[in-house]
Amino acid sequence: MEGDAGAPIDYAAIGHVTIDVLADGSRRPGGTVLYSALQAARLGARARILTRGEESEIYEALAPFAGELDVEVEPAPETTTLATRYDGNERTQRMLAWAGPMLAPAPAAAILHLAPVARELGGDRELPASRLVGLTPQGLARHWSGPDEPVVLGPCGAGAASLAGRCDALVLGAGERAHCSAAIDAAIAAGARVAITDAGHPTTVLARAETGRIAETVVAVPAAQEPVVDDLGAGDVFAAAFFIELARGAEAAEATRFAHAAAAVRVRGIGAAAIGHREAIERELGRAG
Repeated sequence: MEGDAGAPIDYAAIGHVTIDVLADGSRRPGGTVLYSALQAARLGARARILTRGEESEIYEALAPFAGELDVEVEPAPETTTLATRYDGNERTQRMLAWAGPMLAPAPAAAILHLAPVARELGGDRELPASRLVGLTPQGLARHWSGPDEPVVLGPCGAGAASLAGRCDALVLGAGERAHCSAAIDAAIAAGARVAITDAGHPTTVLARAETGRIAETVVAVPAAQEPVVDDLGAGDVFAAAFFIELARGAEAAEATRFAHAAAAVRVRGIGAAAIGHREAIERELGRAG
């Protein structure tokens, strides 16, 4: 699963792979790095994950995707493990174990995705030259007071703004917007495009206009064709699709529509196995009109 370290990488995601413990006691691999890198791989990219945790646990958890992903693990005593519960559409999580801050340098790649889930990336991290650097800052806004304690949203802090100011694109949810305002401002000041998703509601794309003001574009989400089966990781899939299309030269609104279609394919199945290939996403785009 480690792959050929010397081969060129199209898409690299750095952050914690997680073990998500569901209400029925089942355990499934998760984390933004998994969902986004797997979406990138299914869009034809050579994708690599750089993560931190207990090596054997992570390799075992990711074994179903061994033929699709390169994985590099920074060893730690524990893997980040989250108890995940749903009450209707509301998700709550408790931090059962944390793998700690990531220290290994980010891998070189055409697209570098900074994908923290649990405050594992610091603002002083060096970034290699890339065609596009994307950030999903949700993990920088997560806080918990200790083992087995609830995970709640709070301010991202100065480190997030430092990272965001060196990025080309950000993706975050509407619920995280207020907590990540400094990161959003830093990204827009640096010329990045910022997509703010809101489940089934329109996505707002922010960017700096030629006048220096912030330009806002609202991109509607196509009407759902089938009920949502499982939305875990849908935002991560959106982010990967958005970053890849931007790197291909798409305008932000066009990249957003493609990302909406990728997320729609994802939520019709369960877990990472439901992530779609380009053909399925393009069919979804055609259905949406």
